[in-house]
Amino acid sequence: MVNTTSTRAALLMTLREKAGKPVSGGALAQNLGVSRVAVWKGIQALSGAGYPIETRTTGYTLDPAKANDFLHPWEFGEQEAMFRHFDHTGSTMDRARECAQRGLAAGTVITAEKQSAGRGRNGSAWASRQGGLFCTILERPGIALADYYLPAMLFQIAAARALGSFCGKPVRLRWPNDLYIDKRKIAGVMTELAGEADSINWLTIGIGVNVNNAVPSEKAVSCAGITGHTVSRREVLLKIINEAERLKKHTRSGTAYAQGNRFLAAEWNSLADCMGAKAAVVYANKICARGIFDGIDPAGRCIIKSENGKGTLYFNPGPVSVVF
Repeated sequence: MVNTTSTRAALLMTLREKAGKPVSGGALAQNLGVSRVAVWKGIQALSGAGYPIETRTTGYTLDPAKANDFLHPWEFGEQEAMFRHFDHTGSTMDRARECAQRGLAAGTVITAEKQSAGRGRNGSAWASRQGGLFCTILERPGIALADYYLPAMLFQIAAARALGSFCGKPVRLRWPNDLYIDKRKIAGVMTELAGEADSINWLTIGIGVNVNNAVPSEKAVSCAGITGHTVSRREVLLKIINEAERLKKHTRSGTAYAQGNRFLAAEWNSLADCMGAKAAVVYANKICARGIFDGIDPAGRCIIKSENGKGTLYFNPGPVSVVF
């Protein structure tokens, strides 16, 4: 017999496959190899979690079209043990840090419906409106502290590929952590880490995507706003994770986190927004350099060339930002 959580995952899969047709409790119990009581408890748990399941004399019915935007662990089938979901939390980054400190495995994913203290770079706030994708992924990359930006670069590329496939429009990257469609922000990526000596013990990648939520201003856009229909946050998250795994495999060294990764830099630059545009580098609200944005190098550093072409400056990701 499977446990209650696995029963939920199996029930969801079966009910979705039936596409709105009723399935009896007896048939579900037999197909899943559990008792009818276990089926009943699983149905009650799913209903309590918000799934629109109808109970009729002929069985249980679930309309797949009305149950496609949930992020509960049982939504992820065999991977459910790797997911943690909160209805409300301060920040998924904080929950991910706790998971890392407790020794949870790499690949653990934390999601939330709402965040009261969502944040971006340098302590800035991230508007966490209902319907957005707010998640953090725990990594244990086993790399040097000097390479801390490479995972962020990789997940930025993965998110751009994923969102482009859902929205049907090219997604552009802005250094160091934002994603844009038609010059409007759709997502952001940030990282936190803990290290010892010169190596990283754990690193968390926070990803915020405007999926079905109302956007905070005209400078932002959502997947639903572009497509004209609701988009499954679960499918967006899975697509980002799968794209990240593909990127890790497409490197000559066998690891996407090798120092000076030219493959990642080339991929990032192919998706870069404002390449060749005039730019100012800002630190502590002050402009510290001006020039032409020329992408990033294999270490993830921003490249700013002088307008006369006689000099080049490199900036590490961190407290500095680029304004176009």
